[in-house]
Amino acid sequence: MTAISSSGRGLKRLAALTCVALATGGLVASGVTGAEPGTARASSHREAPLISGQPQYDNTDVYAFVSPDKPDTTTLVANWLPFEEPGGGPNFYKFANDAQYDVHIDSDGDAQGDLIYRWTFKDHVKNGNTFLFNTGPVTSIDDPDLNITQTYDIEMLRLKNQRVMHSTKIADDLPVAPSNVGKASMPDYQSLRDQAVKQIAGGSTAFAGQADDPFFADLRVFDLLYGGNLSEVGNDTLKGYSVNSIALQVPTAYIRQSEKQPIVGIWSTTQRKSASGHWAQVSRLGMPLVNEVVIPVKDKDKFNASHPWNDGDFLKFVTQPELPKLIEGIYKIKAPAEPRNDLVSVFLTGVDKLNKPPHVRPAEALRLNTSIPPSAEPKRLGVLDGDNAGFPNGRRLTDDVLDIALQVVEGELVGAKNDLGDAVNENDQKFTGSFPYLALPTAGSRGPLAKDGAAKDAQGNLLSGGASSASSGSDFTDNTLIASAVAAGAGVLLVTLGLNWWRMRRRNAYR
Repeated sequence: MTAISSSGRGLKRLAALTCVALATGGLVASGVTGAEPGTARASSHREAPLISGQPQYDNTDVYAFVSPDKPDTTTLVANWLPFEEPGGGPNFYKFANDAQYDVHIDSDGDAQGDLIYRWTFKDHVKNGNTFLFNTGPVTSIDDPDLNITQTYDIEMLRLKNQRVMHSTKIADDLPVAPSNVGKASMPDYQSLRDQAVKQIAGGSTAFAGQADDPFFADLRVFDLLYGGNLSEVGNDTLKGYSVNSIALQVPTAYIRQSEKQPIVGIWSTTQRKSASGHWAQVSRLGMPLVNEVVIPVKDKDKFNASHPWNDGDFLKFVTQPELPKLIEGIYKIKAPAEPRNDLVSVFLTGVDKLNKPPHVRPAEALRLNTSIPPSAEPKRLGVLDGDNAGFPNGRRLTDDVLDIALQVVEGELVGAKNDLGDAVNENDQKFTGSFPYLALPTAGSRGPLAKDGAAKDAQGNLLSGGASSASSGSDFTDNTLIASAVAAGAGVLLVTLGLNWWRMRRRNAYR
């Protein structure tokens, strides 16, 4: 991580701090051991006060991209329920059954949805007389031993002026891929994932279930912007955590207005059913990081309940952003001049000659030009690095949105060239080459531990980003095994002595 800026003294200070951090191992690009689940609580996923207490309804990220292996289709991915700890049983993670999970498509740039894909979920319990999520090893998505399951429907709604003109159910009672309890319970989780991918009406493909959180970033930005001296960068705060994902791959012709107007705006919302039976929007997300670091605390809940066509209410937070002023105050890098119309193009209207639709109404939505083909070799900085198939033209799983957003906010598009970032350049697990493209969730058992205690993935492989000395479970030495056996024996002895002491006290009390 470096900084390139015309700020003179601020640049020198930032460079010096960077060197200090590098010297102490804070910014090592490889071999960094990421934070494990349980260490991160200040999340960019928990973007507003009210929704932070309702994780089942909390949108975390939205992705939209032309499918790399099927370029006549577009893939939509939306995630909910942040920071799922792999061992979070016996009540593992599920979608809410009193919610409508929606992905909105605006095909003409007026900030109103022309098409909505809506997911609703149902719970199923085979045996209510056990605490177990599964009552034995699960080898198929319909295994009788999978005690708690969910199914879902998908409805496609066509709208005009926000009125539903036509509704079609395109999927009915599809299975949700379960939480990855562990290798003893789910010895081949990949097969469960594969069985949860379903072909549906109209040549589309659907998936819903748990997945590794694809967002990669060092979220300690909230500790006064990386500790005040860049000492807190280089750890993927999301490493090892999962989310609940919905993914849909649809023929591109379904969602765009025409070949002449191929740009679509995309955002997700969650509606929750109230006690009175009415639906209320409680979460909304399109472009990443907007509600987290652009909208102030007093308006965060309002933003979550609002609609894109009213985003003029929040315009001043984009044209007069707080973040550059904070960076200037801490690192002395001069904030770009206001008003920030460059940020309006990136976050509200789309960029000219890239993904800005004609007659656009400024609104916070992920804008995708579906006529731009997938890149053979995607670049993590997307458009900033000459890859027009990447963010902010839609968002691919591999796009480093935090680095891109930070560089843009610091003036990359108005002549203040810089190379700012958080030193986390890729996800800790590799994405797949076919739908739904998401990496598998970390197993609840975490698999056998390596020498350094590093976690393993769904199939028991060491998660990338671990210490360089980490090795496979088969590398355990005899001394390690002996030490483990001694420790286990000592534990048994202590428990036995404790039980005997407790029994003696009980006997004496009754004499």
